[in-house]
Amino acid sequence: MGMPIGIDIADAPEADVEPAFDWLCQVDATFSTYRADSDISRLGRGEITLAECRAEVDEVLTRCLALERATAGFFSVRAGGRLDPSGFVKGWAIDGAAERLAAAGAESFCINAGGDIVARGRPAPDRPWRVGVRHPTELDRLAAVVAVEDMVVATSGEYERGGHIVDPHTGRPPAGLLSVTVVGPDLATADAYATAAFAMGADGPGWTATLDGYDAMCITSDHRVLFTPGFCRYRA
Repeated sequence: MGMPIGIDIADAPEADVEPAFDWLCQVDATFSTYRADSDISRLGRGEITLAECRAEVDEVLTRCLALERATAGFFSVRAGGRLDPSGFVKGWAIDGAAERLAAAGAESFCINAGGDIVARGRPAPDRPWRVGVRHPTELDRLAAVVAVEDMVVATSGEYERGGHIVDPHTGRPPAGLLSVTVVGPDLATADAYATAAFAMGADGPGWTATLDGYDAMCITSDHRVLFTPGFCRYRA
């Protein structure tokens, strides 16, 4: 999937992680926009129809369409002008890996996929998982540390990839934010919400305050740190 993925299992070291990694490899083969032979690349070029794709493609695109409507179009699989559901797929893939770890007997584990996190259970009875959120400009520092149990953490921002997020309405990189971190129950949704809020630019922080079941931290271009009211309960 073009990023390091780490799995830390606290309660069942004998749990089989191979199904989780096999699933991630399958997702990459189906959805990678860097692979000319992936279903999503071939669908985007018009070489195959949706009916000829793996069933997961229809599932993903259906959920992406619902999120596009929920975000007033600021999350879009065609934000850059071509079919690319990557802003949803990474979180969806990690959610699927977490389901496979749970099926293998793990109850307390953490999956880290390029800074996006699924945390289940606790690493020890007396403490939740602690997740560091990297600062968007001072890369040797953390912007925050959150403590989570049975939750996910997703962050969108500039970081190393530069202006990879664009406002789908203008086709240009947004202005006003350096990063958006979203905490909630589902990583695919949190990832899409973080992407949409970042694409909104200066309007993103206000929009995150309207989300049901998800909280956010936004760092503005002038380095102000804005929280939704519920985010403070996760701060370590």
